[in-house]
Amino acid sequence: MLLAVAAGPLLLAVAAAGPAAAHGAPTDPVSRAVACSPAGGQRAQSAACRAAAGAGVAAFDNLRLANVNGRDRQVVPDGKLCSGGLAAYRGLDLPRADWPSTRLTAGAAMTLTYRSTIPHTGTFKLFLTKQGYDPAKPLKWSDLASEPFATATDPALANGAYRIAARLPSDRTGRHLLYTIWQNTSTPDTYYSCSDVVFPAARKSTSEQE
Repeated sequence: MLLAVAAGPLLLAVAAAGPAAAHGAPTDPVSRAVACSPAGGQRAQSAACRAAAGAGVAAFDNLRLANVNGRDRQVVPDGKLCSGGLAAYRGLDLPRADWPSTRLTAGAAMTLTYRSTIPHTGTFKLFLTKQGYDPAKPLKWSDLASEPFATATDPALANGAYRIAARLPSDRTGRHLLYTIWQNTSTPDTYYSCSDVVFPAARKSTSEQE
């Protein structure tokens, strides 16, 4: 049986112990959940975060589903990937091109930092949207690459965070979304996170410009 697990009061309205204090969320590249929490600082006051709060979100932390068992694409509906299909988190699904974002370099090495206060075993899968992704449209599974560009199983929790080393695809430019799935094996839960990222266009060499 699939169980939806929601969290407590709206984080924007209260002081919190840290981002996604109950379990976790990516802090770098910053996830929508963290950006719109008190830990997001100025980012929490962005138009996108204010709109998310106005959508009636119950909480931005601890976004998880139980008993998905790897059936993410069957369980989580198109247009609701960032909320995990949970109505309480629907503000995180808003299709906008102005979510707080992190600048990345295509083809470069990166480390995803996933803040957590409770250690779990399980597998992280990192997906990027395909070239041509339109952030002004609802996010669909077909917008994501069919395979993750990085996976990590049972990484160590060090200083309150998991750190996952990866190499980014080399063919992305413009605004994209990094989608993180964390399927636990120590609990029946799966966690979903959306991080908005921007890949600057490659600079032309002097010879190309002439």
